[in-house]
Amino acid sequence: MSGASRIPGVHGPAATRATALPAYLLMGVYFGVVLIKSEAASWYRIQEMFRFQSIHMFGLIGSAVLTGMITTWWLRRSGARSLDGQRITVTPKERGWTRYMLGGATFGVGWGLAGVCPGPVFTLLGAGVGPMLVVLGFALLGTWLYGALRDHLPH
Repeated sequence: MSGASRIPGVHGPAATRATALPAYLLMGVYFGVVLIKSEAASWYRIQEMFRFQSIHMFGLIGSAVLTGMITTWWLRRSGARSLDGQRITVTPKERGWTRYMLGGATFGVGWGLAGVCPGPVFTLLGAGVGPMLVVLGFALLGTWLYGALRDHLPH
């Protein structure tokens, strides 16, 4: 692995990884609390969005997209560096629409059937929503299926 693609706390020595894990866990727990408190993981809010009955989720998703666009723009232009001094780069994506349409349609169908985005599955499990184990199982199955079919899919 080249030095430019190394991630501190992930590709470093085991001792570094072990000390970084609690920080990652705390960030994940904090993010989970934010998802629950903002109702981003609420089945009812998601159903309202799909039925165009509320702007709540559209506003939440829109603000996330805007934040991502601004952050990506800033990272590309600023020459920002990671904590260990490596330059942070954002690799440009290939142009084309086929893979995005297929991926988006697959993601959307799964989201619609499950009634939940796969992102907060662990958050919902932590909140005591047991049926999310089924969603987690199918998310893992879909990930495995993608790995098995990857060479035959448009990239």
